[in-house]
Amino acid sequence: MESSALDQAKYHAWFQHRDSDGWITVASKGKDSGFKQWHYKPQDLADELTKSLGEDVYFSQNTFFKPARKIENIRQLRSLYIDLDFYILNYQPSWVLANLEHEFYKKTVPEPNIIIFSGRGVVLIWLIEPVPSMALPLWQAVQDYLLKELEGLGGDPKATDAARVFRIAGSINSKNGAEVHAQFRHDYRYELRQLQFDYLPELEPEIKPPKKKKRGRKNKVAQLFNTYTLHGARLKDVVTLVNLRNYEVTGYREILCFLYRYWSCCFTKDPTKALNDTITFNLEFTEPLPCHEVERATKSAEKAWEARSNKEANRIAQEKGYPGAGYNITNKKLISWLGITGEEQYHLKTIIDTNEKKRRNKEYQKKKRRDNGVLDRKEYLDLENEKTQMRLKELLSILNSSPEMKNRDIAKKLGISISYVKKLKAKVK
Repeated sequence: MESSALDQAKYHAWFQHRDSDGWITVASKGKDSGFKQWHYKPQDLADELTKSLGEDVYFSQNTFFKPARKIENIRQLRSLYIDLDFYILNYQPSWVLANLEHEFYKKTVPEPNIIIFSGRGVVLIWLIEPVPSMALPLWQAVQDYLLKELEGLGGDPKATDAARVFRIAGSINSKNGAEVHAQFRHDYRYELRQLQFDYLPELEPEIKPPKKKKRGRKNKVAQLFNTYTLHGARLKDVVTLVNLRNYEVTGYREILCFLYRYWSCCFTKDPTKALNDTITFNLEFTEPLPCHEVERATKSAEKAWEARSNKEANRIAQEKGYPGAGYNITNKKLISWLGITGEEQYHLKTIIDTNEKKRRNKEYQKKKRRDNGVLDRKEYLDLENEKTQMRLKELLSILNSSPEMKNRDIAKKLGISISYVKKLKAKVK
């Protein structure tokens, strides 16, 4: 590989990941070898590119806490991105770039940090201050906003998940032999919350819906936000449950894979990746199912996800009293299907029963009281007993030195009521 191409790749990787934490995925796609992936720490990435750079080389935009490129393994969200396949619409690159400059940047979308010229289309990259995986619902909401604004220019809805990889500068697109190159426009990192305030201000007031429901865009955006939160949390709960059982899940394998594939489709909007991740998920079991059986047994999950985007299917589902098309599975059913114990629920985020909800609420209220300086009952009683013992010692001291002192004078000296003096005297008799 020529040094200029390698230099481009190293600079591109450094520009995006110079202060990264976690694992970065490098992938390549060959005619004979298929799609392969490797995972490197940021400090090793530049050296490893020397071995990997060539045709159809990609790298991840975000990082993972372990060497496995899956949504549930996200460690840091570091960028937003939109893949513009404008060639499908027969748009000229020069027209698209000029249109972006004059109609979109700093108006409906922020100015991107990087534009990757991938050989046929372009990828717009917005670098953000790193945020943990807990921010994934908000990240996805902003990501979807950018896609909606740019869909008229060929925005690809299948390239918006947080585990996405894109071509790296200096590599070659084998489809047309073009060298991938990148335009670095600025190095300012956006704050995810600020992007929300600037472009999705209606999201914030509706994250906690008011008692009286409102109609319109605000409510829809809030539902979108909360839906991402739920799907992401449930996907992680399934992974956590398998981990709690040490991957010994015989008897539950089909339903676990089905749920994993469905929620992965909902979250990534990429059915191909969802299936591949489900097959990998299954292979982690101590007794995995055959891969063809996983694909067959979970096929309906993908169909249900497709129905969620179908207006007619949603209309019919709502007429029947359901929130919408797709699977709307209650926690009660999930707990029953998966045989989830109370102890296991303690470690899960959303798949919990009423008892676990009550326990968590009790803990939350207890912590809230403690944070506000309010003691729990035992602490309160212990403190009151300590105060009583102290008063008794003070009373005994007074009675020993002035046995004829009247209750009124004792009360005044101790700073308590006369009735309390009488109660204390009854204790020392």
